[in-house]
Amino acid sequence: MPRSLTAAEVAALVEGTLIGDGQVTLSAVAPLDRAGPTELSFLAAGKYLPYFHGSRAGAVLCAREHQAEPGPATRIVVPDPHRAMSRVVRALFPEPPRPVGIEPTASVARGATLGRDVYLGPHVVVEAGARLGDRVVAHAGVVVGAGAEIGEDSTLHPHVVLYPRAVVGRRVILHAGARIGSDGFGYVPAPGGVGGHEKTPHHGRCLIGDDVEIGANSTVDRGSVDDTVIGEGTKIDNLVHVGHNVRIGKRCLIMAQVGLAGSARIEDDVILAGQAGIGGHLTIGAGARVGAQSGVIGDLEPGVMVSGYPARRHRDVMRAASALHRLAKIVDELEELVERGRSQGQ
Repeated sequence: MPRSLTAAEVAALVEGTLIGDGQVTLSAVAPLDRAGPTELSFLAAGKYLPYFHGSRAGAVLCAREHQAEPGPATRIVVPDPHRAMSRVVRALFPEPPRPVGIEPTASVARGATLGRDVYLGPHVVVEAGARLGDRVVAHAGVVVGAGAEIGEDSTLHPHVVLYPRAVVGRRVILHAGARIGSDGFGYVPAPGGVGGHEKTPHHGRCLIGDDVEIGANSTVDRGSVDDTVIGEGTKIDNLVHVGHNVRIGKRCLIMAQVGLAGSARIEDDVILAGQAGIGGHLTIGAGARVGAQSGVIGDLEPGVMVSGYPARRHRDVMRAASALHRLAKIVDELEELVERGRSQGQ
């Protein structure tokens, strides 16, 4: 159940400086333009100042540079309003306690191993040889394949499927419908062209590191002759596809509808924005940034920022777009000159 905090308690929680009435009671959070007198909001950037000026929020988290702006009388000055807001949300809306126990309709095969305080929801299936660490939570309809392993304190939301021999680390969150360890898309032409395409066997594993989060309906294929690996602390959004033999480093952020073709290498701290596509057998260097809807068809050096299709340095893409915009105006002027010349010629 949600709780309430005074503005003074919020300031103490986020280690911020309180300005205004510390006794204002806050029981919810809301955006600046919709917040009311009992709700906390935050000012993340200067472009939202017009909303701040007219906000009715009971209190607002803001940076020092905005503390003197006109707006709600009660404000809490912090270095990072966004991070502070996350801390307050966790305090106002604490997570429910982890469930414990095995529902009657869950099925655990002989030879499977369950740690302490595990929860198996309705119709969960744990196949032979699977191992679940302490305090693992598997919600309704989860399938844990034969020989799969799940580290302690991990949570599998409804209808997650771990294929056989998949390995999931500690404190991992797999959201509803995620598929981990399915076969990759690999085929070779049948001899003589008879019988269509011959399926490539997939005997590699899918290895998910500690503190990884994978969004709803995302898929991570097992390796064919190698393992597919996702490094510690990486966060993957909904509807992402990770192909076979892909290796993703630590602390990467991979956003919705990204596609990683087989055997791509994504080094540490890379950010892939929504709908970016990474070609097979490419290497994306550590700390690189790939813009939304970019198509990467070659290796990227560490730290580079690219966008567009085919992807190239973002600065070059923006210059080209600006030049094209100016070119349209030049074409209009040329057409006007041609038309004027025709008129004068008559």
